[in-house]
Amino acid sequence: MHQDTGGVKPAVADRVHDEVALTFDCRRESLVGILSGTALPAERGVLIVVGGPQYRAGSHRQFALLSRHLAERGVPSLRFDYRGIGDSEGGKRTFEDAGADIRCAIDLFFKSAAGLREVVIWGLCDAASAALFYGHQDARVSGLVLLNPWVRTQEGLARAHLRHYYLRRLFQGSLWGKIATGEFKFREAAGAFGRLVINALHRRPSGAGASAGGEAPLPDRMEDGLRKFRGKVLLILSGNDLTAQEFEGVVASSRSWQALLEDKRVTRRRLAEANHTFARREWRDQVERWTEAWVKGG
Repeated sequence: MHQDTGGVKPAVADRVHDEVALTFDCRRESLVGILSGTALPAERGVLIVVGGPQYRAGSHRQFALLSRHLAERGVPSLRFDYRGIGDSEGGKRTFEDAGADIRCAIDLFFKSAAGLREVVIWGLCDAASAALFYGHQDARVSGLVLLNPWVRTQEGLARAHLRHYYLRRLFQGSLWGKIATGEFKFREAAGAFGRLVINALHRRPSGAGASAGGEAPLPDRMEDGLRKFRGKVLLILSGNDLTAQEFEGVVASSRSWQALLEDKRVTRRRLAEANHTFARREWRDQVERWTEAWVKGG
């Protein structure tokens, strides 16, 4: 159901890099957003959704830098704090409850950006998951940019730890140095390893999609959202990130996920050395270039 956003209210009069801060309403609570490229005549814009504990600036100011990069190259963007995050009102909520906030932000975007006809949702971590839940519900959403999507389950995390952390640990000289000097705590390590193995071997029943009560595992519900979304998708994964590795593990064990990601409407990119939040400038710059090229070429 379409939510009433109320009026669009400028929060500040001064602009930086053609940016303006706005407040807007969502279910009688006030939210804060930053619109970049306010006067651009582009038909396609980018909505940046916050993930995890971050607010609209992003970790390492990534969201602010991305917004300005896009605006300087003709693409307007809106980044905002959904309810309970940053400067927005409301109680704390998770990415699974952000649908109304995303819809209200898109309403604001269309009211504030001249000529806008469609929007791409850009999300990192659980914001990518929120984008998958929401995208198919709104015809104005033509594309999704998904970075290191959050598919966390207890068993998925355990498998990722076993496959990536423990295997890599065996080849580290520091481990063998501790063993040689007697500093390595075998009993504690064996206990932790055993718990991971038990969790990794546990498999929940996998359904075709989300149940009415939202009881299906998170990866299944995200798969269902991707299947229902008819627009284009840009998937960006970090090579040095447990969240991305867990996502790759889910895909590797699921033919249906593989089929969805092999569709011609999905573009896949991978930064082998990057961490979860693309902390280095060269990694952020690459993400900006990939995003710009894909948004303009889609």
